[in-house]
Amino acid sequence: MADLLGGFTLPLLGASVFVAALTCFTYRMLSDYLHKWFQMKPIPELEGTYPLIGNALQFKPNAGDFFNQIVEYTRENYHRPLFKIWVGPVPFVVLFHPETVEPVLTNAVHMEKSYSYSFLHPWLGTGLLTSTGPKWRRRRKMLTPTFHFSILADFLEVMNEQAEILVEKLDQQAGKGPFNCFSYVTLCALDIICETAMGKKIYAQSNSESEYVKCVSKMSDIISRRQRTPWFWPNFAYYSIGDGREHDSTLKVLHSFTYKVITERAENVSSVESDSDSDHGRKKRQAFLDMLLKTTDEDGNKMSHRDIQEEVDTFMFRGHDTTAASMNWVLHLMGSHPEAQSKVHQELQEVFGESNRPITTEDLKKLKYLESVIKEALRLFPSVPFFARSLGEDCHINGFKVPKGANAVIITYALHRDPRYFPEPEEFRPERFLPENSVGRPPYAYLPFSAGLRNCIGQRFALIEEKVVLASILRKFNVEACQKREELRPVGELILRPEKGIWIKLEKRKPLIPPS
Repeated sequence: MADLLGGFTLPLLGASVFVAALTCFTYRMLSDYLHKWFQMKPIPELEGTYPLIGNALQFKPNAGDFFNQIVEYTRENYHRPLFKIWVGPVPFVVLFHPETVEPVLTNAVHMEKSYSYSFLHPWLGTGLLTSTGPKWRRRRKMLTPTFHFSILADFLEVMNEQAEILVEKLDQQAGKGPFNCFSYVTLCALDIICETAMGKKIYAQSNSESEYVKCVSKMSDIISRRQRTPWFWPNFAYYSIGDGREHDSTLKVLHSFTYKVITERAENVSSVESDSDSDHGRKKRQAFLDMLLKTTDEDGNKMSHRDIQEEVDTFMFRGHDTTAASMNWVLHLMGSHPEAQSKVHQELQEVFGESNRPITTEDLKKLKYLESVIKEALRLFPSVPFFARSLGEDCHINGFKVPKGANAVIITYALHRDPRYFPEPEEFRPERFLPENSVGRPPYAYLPFSAGLRNCIGQRFALIEEKVVLASILRKFNVEACQKREELRPVGELILRPEKGIWIKLEKRKPLIPPS
């Protein structure tokens, strides 16, 4: 009898422990949810907010519809300092005014990224974009020197070479009517980041069907879909009926590629350091990866291959889509505003004359109007249309108490349309960013590269790349837009992209005299 009872006791004990643990977990989750629910009750909310499911059922499933819905919420609530959205049991306070954004971004306590960024961890690990606390501070300190302007200037050669290939590709479309330029520019940006980050040519512009090229784009789409569908946030649901298997197969391709490049580069790092170009007597071209392999922390410790892979994957993720989107928006805006395009052409003529020589660092400093064009394009169409932080402590935002653990989402797209600082905000006016017209504008009214402690470490790299590529295109072509603003339908996923691409016409400008 004792043996028989013992046979039942163990399973019953296991079941009891499981039920007790589940009950405790559910109680804690429910208790935390109710605490936030009551504390945040005074904060304005959307109509149709229900307990536990919040506003999840209101969200549009289509990415373009969803983004337009969020933008419309900010317009309807412009007179309010903030409002809240519940994505299931997870609360978000929506911020889109400089005075509410600044307290969050300037406080180191609120440095942690929101929960939705955790879906990037399988791809990017906890690199600079996704890490927090001591690891982030240590990694940021180690990586900052690699983005020094003098080092970035060494990448000009790669940018000029890839821009030249892009111009050759576009030349085949000139005079032939409308075409979608989005993929042309994106593949150029991908070639640039691959060679500058990893020292590896992938020839994306020549072979857009390569497995790695396709997987970079696919992974961004997969992650974005999961972020806006909270019923797929739990892993069991994601891998049972969601994109879990496709996610993992895509991830395997991406990680295998970067791991192989890092391993090969590490084996050859000594020869890369010592080898020199026989024609010019200078060191071989180095990539970020080479610098990471040599980088040490304060204690002299080098980064492991896993650490390096986190950062290389992050560079690949954040280093091509964002700049590609920005350059495409510029081409649309140039084609829609002939007067501004004429001013850019005049500036290019003054800097380069009739020469088709490569662009230098001195040239970049002189392209002030083109820089204003890029900044105004980033105002209207910020590459990252929103980003979020997890609040590290209870705080007061414009008189409203927001509890620790809630998420603050900054809608950059709406922030950049504040008429107090950008009169007639939907108008394209590059002159807004000339130095004399920027005086007095609050620093947190314009955040194309975020701000505060976690501002984008690669923003100078991005601006240099955009100047080089856009100047190369506009030196050769006149651009005419084939879409009206209302036809673009921006889609706010991980980056802001037009739903149906950027359609333009190109006409060749007069031939340039080759350098002697």
